[in-house]
Amino acid sequence: MARDTTRPHAAARWLETSRGVLSYTELAPLLAERVLRVQQRLETGTHAAHALDDELLLQLHGEFCGDLVPEWAGRWRTIAVRVGQHEPPAPHLVPMLIRDYGLNLQARLTSRPSDPDLLPEHLAYAEGRFLTIHPFRDFNGRLIRLWLWEILRRLNLPPLDLVPTQPQDTATYLAALQAYDDNQPQPLITLWQQRLNQLS
Repeated sequence: MARDTTRPHAAARWLETSRGVLSYTELAPLLAERVLRVQQRLETGTHAAHALDDELLLQLHGEFCGDLVPEWAGRWRTIAVRVGQHEPPAPHLVPMLIRDYGLNLQARLTSRPSDPDLLPEHLAYAEGRFLTIHPFRDFNGRLIRLWLWEILRRLNLPPLDLVPTQPQDTATYLAALQAYDDNQPQPLITLWQQRLNQLS
């Protein structure tokens, strides 16, 4: 089964790619190069005119991993997956759930000018809800970082460090994601408040 790269497991993972069967250790630098290229394009406003919707998510996923996994890059997952203790929605529900997610996200973000105190909640929704749905077969963690960078750019905020580097920070982050999966958004909202406080 595919596993979300934001929630690692102890066992080695392997993936069939256009370059043969690669371990995730071998695949990581290839993905990092491609994610960086897409991030650099986002910073220039390449997708500024595109709505924050399901079509843009598909496009971004295809942009950074399409040459490595062409059979399923830029396509919603068609398999059931398990991410740690979380069972994301069945694959046939993904297109509808992500379409609703995009519409909800756009509505939330357009409310920011009149209620900026809700920004941590909106950004927690942008991250947590996407990862709860887990719409792609793999690389959801990498995609959500690109997605969040684009959202922050549109909000005229600088890029934030979204990847924990210390073990205790990683544990806190993963616990917040697990809580969001369990319909408890406050830990991830608090984490976003802390992230945004770094800007002041």
